[in-house]
Amino acid sequence: MRFAALATDYDETLADHGRVVESSEQALERLRRSGRKLLLVTGRDLDDLLQVFPRVDLFHAVVAENGALLYLPDRKQERRLAEPPPAAFALALGRAKVPITTGRVIIATRVPHETTVLAEIRRQGLELHVIFNKGAVMVLPSGINKGTGLRHALAELRLSPHNAVAVGDAENDHVFLSEAELGVAVANALPTLRERADLVLRGAAHRGVEELIEQVLADDLRATAARSTRRDLPLGEDERGAAVTVKPASGPLLFAGTSRSGKSTAAKGFVERLIDAGYQCCILDPEGDWMEFERTVLIGEARRAPTVHEVVHALSLPGEQVVVNLVAVRHDDRPRYFAALLPRIQELRASAGRPHWLVVDEAHHFLPTLAQPALEALPADLAGVAAITVSPRDLARPFLERLDTVLAVGPHAEETLADFCAARGLPRPPQVRRRMEKGEAFLWREGQEGLLWLRLARTRAPHQRHLRKYAEGELPPDRSFFFRGPEKKLNLRAQNLKVFEQLAEGIDDATWLHHLRRGDYSRWFREGIKDEELAREVERIEGDESLSPQESRERIHDAMDKRYTLPAGGSEAH
Repeated sequence: MRFAALATDYDETLADHGRVVESSEQALERLRRSGRKLLLVTGRDLDDLLQVFPRVDLFHAVVAENGALLYLPDRKQERRLAEPPPAAFALALGRAKVPITTGRVIIATRVPHETTVLAEIRRQGLELHVIFNKGAVMVLPSGINKGTGLRHALAELRLSPHNAVAVGDAENDHVFLSEAELGVAVANALPTLRERADLVLRGAAHRGVEELIEQVLADDLRATAARSTRRDLPLGEDERGAAVTVKPASGPLLFAGTSRSGKSTAAKGFVERLIDAGYQCCILDPEGDWMEFERTVLIGEARRAPTVHEVVHALSLPGEQVVVNLVAVRHDDRPRYFAALLPRIQELRASAGRPHWLVVDEAHHFLPTLAQPALEALPADLAGVAAITVSPRDLARPFLERLDTVLAVGPHAEETLADFCAARGLPRPPQVRRRMEKGEAFLWREGQEGLLWLRLARTRAPHQRHLRKYAEGELPPDRSFFFRGPEKKLNLRAQNLKVFEQLAEGIDDATWLHHLRRGDYSRWFREGIKDEELAREVERIEGDESLSPQESRERIHDAMDKRYTLPAGGSEAH
């Protein structure tokens, strides 16, 4: 369920001539039974609303006074969201013969008294603003409107504005509609509101609201969301400079590319834009690459795997961006962990529509070609899933077959897409014969003819080759180092830098020198750890035959220590 909440204006939207008809109440009840939340957002003061609308209990939250007051019907609890204007202001309007009504915060009058109201605000030097609602004139503290009230109400219900649809009719509904993921106007709405709405209903007032409810129940507004471009997320620009975008609930999306192609930078840039836009992300990080990603909460430690319960708890607040550090999960256990987490993520999405995006780094760790538990846990709807991998052929085909967008990044982008098509059983795309650079990509879309070249949107985050990923995590066997010795009598596996350091201290000199002279250490740092700078420095050490075994050990350890943070008990980084 993407749209977990419906927020509606009252007058001339839900209510016709101030009253809510029975058919509208029944439609609201049907929406409640679907598990969705209902919010009423009105310019009326609360006492007046309760007098004219006895079924306010149908709503989970009421925002009254044009955003200044929150009322929770089930608790009969109200909360002011701003301080009222000073008493001297209302007294001055009374002396000027301006007819006013007052609520907990709001002061209201009607046209044409706005001129007197504005003059008195200036005379007293008050930080107040005037909002119009057809003939009504509402005075509120600066920054208070229906949009801010909606945000407070959704936060109270632990929902995101990106999972809400809002419907209204008048001037004071502009911000209200723009705050929600989709803004809807009833047929009788002002022309300016209809122009800016994502959907204009055929029905006027309550008939339009009933129409909207039926659309929500029928297809969760998929058709409307597909037409709307207001929330589209940029991937980059094509050769003409036109934006290349994806829908905020699209997917599954794959970022693919060879080592150092820029795929991780592209993926991080995409996640930055998701977070900038307020979408909640859950990032599965098996190698520690996202540990210092800005504005995120880190769950799990290098030596302790996070529990599924911890992850779900962290995601319970819509504003939390969560990185799940899975360095401590053994490589062979990662598909099972993924299979256990996915159903809980789906439960959250079914009730609240969040997290909006599940980002799976090193996706071949979780969905390798033979990963039955994880494949069985894959939900029917994979919208809002982004995967990152070096080689698409390492991913399970059932997942590949459900991809609708692939972004192949960097100098070997065309070969990467050919790899994807071969793994999925598709014809190879026509050759482009274009020299690709870092920061460039080819985009493949289901049903799209040929490949689209684009220059990737910039990212603020540098790609960080940190740290505990290689220091404490568990590299797969094909990327681990094995001390075997000159006669291959040993089979000592170093699955990370700490273990490498410990084994190097304990092995005999003959074994150490055997690998040193063959260049095995620099080769591992280059191919297994993928650290070219470290590999070059170790190559120089390997080539210095004047060094004793112990001296070469110490120099290689020093080179490692300069670049990586080793855990307690190992070397500390300088």
